[in-house]
Amino acid sequence: MGGERGTKGRGREGAPLLVRWFRANAREMPWRSRPLGTRRDAYRVLVSELMLQQTQVQRVTSAFERFLERFPTVADLASAAEPEVLALWSGLGYYRRARLLHLAARAVVRAHGGRIPGTREELIELPGLGPYTASAVASLAFHEPVAMVDGNVTRVMLRFLGRRGSASDPKQIAWARERADEFVRGAGKRPGPTLAAEGLMELGATVCVPRGPRCEVCPLAGACVARARGWTDAIPEPKRAKVTPVVWAVSVVVEDGKGRVAIETRPPKGMWASMVQAPTIEWTGTDRDAAEVAREALAFAPSMKLRERERFTHQTTHRRFEFTVLSLRATDRVKRSIERARPRVTWATREEIAEMALSSVQARVLAARD
Repeated sequence: MGGERGTKGRGREGAPLLVRWFRANAREMPWRSRPLGTRRDAYRVLVSELMLQQTQVQRVTSAFERFLERFPTVADLASAAEPEVLALWSGLGYYRRARLLHLAARAVVRAHGGRIPGTREELIELPGLGPYTASAVASLAFHEPVAMVDGNVTRVMLRFLGRRGSASDPKQIAWARERADEFVRGAGKRPGPTLAAEGLMELGATVCVPRGPRCEVCPLAGACVARARGWTDAIPEPKRAKVTPVVWAVSVVVEDGKGRVAIETRPPKGMWASMVQAPTIEWTGTDRDAAEVAREALAFAPSMKLRERERFTHQTTHRRFEFTVLSLRATDRVKRSIERARPRVTWATREEIAEMALSSVQARVLAARD
């Protein structure tokens, strides 16, 4: 489609306009440097960018400073135990990102003497860092003239250059990365390319949105191929709908007379890996009676009265969880049953659990009381 050949020219024309717009419209965020364009601390960039992936800005705002207060340097994070890192990540979801950040910090200390490398090429060699995060650190902390390209920026480039395709298609993202790199270099000397790169992110998040883009306030509107040709609603192409697998789950909150709750640790791999939870059973396929599943898995006698406290749905990127929450008072007999069925069960107060690696789902589960 037309428009692709002129990326460099469009960058020289559009990048300065975008920089001017970004300086005037950038949102206030605790990780965003002031004045804009000032080189940022590489560690803070690394933490904030991993937190922001697939998580709302509002959630990250409160978690970011709390995390840095406990782990102020990359060395502090590298020396921490994984459960502590996961506990500080609670509420952000997608805990795999916390593990990858932890691994990256350890690699920085081990292979780079505690100094985060300064180029995208070097950064992408760290465990867990893909092109987007490597570009973000290289651009924002070291002013390398590279673009940060996610779904938002891919959408902007597809519209700006009039190219049809899905913003989630890896081929389109790779194409957008090349075009966006060319575009930001059109902003001239440093820190222009960095401001243009961050401006593309801001534009995609606030103006060039998926539906109903605000073209009337877009600094690139005059050079946008999609707007000129009436294609803004057709670009990008919608993603094909996927069938979301359903996982059924029953969690049992068992609390004793001392206010201690039965908890267990999930396996080291898979969903919510290594995080604590109330005893939980999961299955796929046909839904079954949750109380029956719990009695069978935890060896509860029919006389042990399970009370249903809540049912709720938890949607993840790839699965839908249908939870049933049951509760039970922990008599000596109940304790013996659950400890035989789940030998790794331990008992902890709710205050102690609050300091552990706990997912938002299990925080909701454990709020149920007998």
